[in-house]
Amino acid sequence: MTTARDDTSRLIGLLLGTESDWPTAFESLVGKLGPVPHAGRQYPITTERVTIEPFDLRDPVRHDVVIDRLAWWYYHPREWLKKAALINDTYLLNNPFTFQAMEKHSAYCAMIRLGFDIPTTVLVPYKNPIDHEKWAYTAGTYNLPFDLDEVAGRVGYPMFMKPFDGGAWRGVSKIDDPDALHKAYNESGEMLMHLQAAVDNFDSFARSLTIGPRTQVMKFRPELPMHDRYEVAHDFLPPSAGAEIETLSRTINAFFRWEFNSCEALVTGTRVQPIDYANACPDISITSLHYYFPWAITQLISWSIFCAVTGRKTKIDTSSREWFDIADNPDFSWNDKLAGYAGLADEYFQTQAYEEFCATSLASLPAIVLDWVDSPAFDDLLVRTVTTTYPASEHDRFLGHFRGLMAMYVADQR
Repeated sequence: MTTARDDTSRLIGLLLGTESDWPTAFESLVGKLGPVPHAGRQYPITTERVTIEPFDLRDPVRHDVVIDRLAWWYYHPREWLKKAALINDTYLLNNPFTFQAMEKHSAYCAMIRLGFDIPTTVLVPYKNPIDHEKWAYTAGTYNLPFDLDEVAGRVGYPMFMKPFDGGAWRGVSKIDDPDALHKAYNESGEMLMHLQAAVDNFDSFARSLTIGPRTQVMKFRPELPMHDRYEVAHDFLPPSAGAEIETLSRTINAFFRWEFNSCEALVTGTRVQPIDYANACPDISITSLHYYFPWAITQLISWSIFCAVTGRKTKIDTSSREWFDIADNPDFSWNDKLAGYAGLADEYFQTQAYEEFCATSLASLPAIVLDWVDSPAFDDLLVRTVTTTYPASEHDRFLGHFRGLMAMYVADQR
């Protein structure tokens, strides 16, 4: 049912999967923040967890902004998001149209066109094509036979085989030799796979989380369990590499209209090689991000409120030509292109207006977040999260682990 609201009230919807920790944090902190001042008016902010139910395409939508952590794999709410954007002009942090059509494969293509140093990547046909009655004729008529070993020879060992559309490390294999290649391909079934050259002997694996125009670049260790993957490490990259990763992250997001996304890159010296940057529903749980969790929740609140209060309009279309004009300019050096991409990203994100909004309308938020992280209420949330995530025999260990990391964060901020 639609309820009447005054013209300053703003409602932020949370479209969620299984997570509860960051939504609880989001809701608690928005409540502590209170009405947000802007342009001489006060804007009360409320939140609501979005439910899934039948919807008429002409139904109104009450939410001013929706944060989506579900629709990539749950199709019913994805179609509701599309309807909300097209009919109701609801602001979505991630564009559901480009995220459906421009998954990891298209993201690789776009960034290759823009000149980023993407490892050699080849798309190979299905091992076992999808079950469709027309496939047999089409495959028999038009699919050319190919030599998988010859393709692998062009990519070079070692390499990774991974699904073209991603999906939480689903089906990812490290391939070191022909036996491993054929085994992984035979097991790929109905997944459409990339072969991508591995980058050996790199110095750092960097994972960047970008929310709105702000980016946090973190040292990532994918070989470790999730609770240990993000290492607390400051200034671990050469300045030029760190700046390039920030520009890459904001470029990806502005190009595809994703405003809550993470990217991965391998850094060798000052060379940056992006390997994964279509994660437009990234995990930001306490047990994953730990030390970096307060930064993430602060940015998610800040950007969502900025979009809601200022009436920022969602853009479901893209403007790739202006990016390609920079990429194709023969007079531009790589640094010139990066500067051009940064300028387009700032224009898309309204970076100057956003920074002014954070410094004025949301000036109290960082202190509110810090005090909350240092409070019994946060510790209660941490305990609930740990006890529902890990077996009972591990509770004490993980509580000690995460409490230590959060105490380090508080001490650093104080």
